[in-house]
Amino acid sequence: MRTPRDGFTLIELLIVVVIIGILASIAVPKFRAVQEKAYVASLRADLRNLANVQDVYYNDNYSYSTDPAALGFDPSEGVNVTIVSGNGTGWSAVATHSALPAEPCAVFHGDASAVSPATTLSTVQCTP
Repeated sequence: MRTPRDGFTLIELLIVVVIIGILASIAVPKFRAVQEKAYVASLRADLRNLANVQDVYYNDNYSYSTDPAALGFDPSEGVNVTIVSGNGTGWSAVATHSALPAEPCAVFHGDASAVSPATTLSTVQCTP
């Protein structure tokens, strides 16, 4: 007479692994999309913060700076902000994230030339 064994059969375990694989294939792309939105939000926030410190710097020096250190500006982790131009009449900057190098955000203010992808004065705009 056979004694009953406790546990799962190989077929049952394989079915569970397949179901987990299907759920993961659905969840991972959605997670990546949410993660990308968070990166873009940090780019936008850093450029808005840069605009604020540029205004403070202008009030003290009657000119805009191209040096983030002189502004006391420290970007978020993974964000690289480049101030393209800065003078007495305007400034422009571009921000990229290390996880999204092909999707920059930009802003320009005053008489500074527009930098891609920004097309509207003093508005942070990102690559769609």
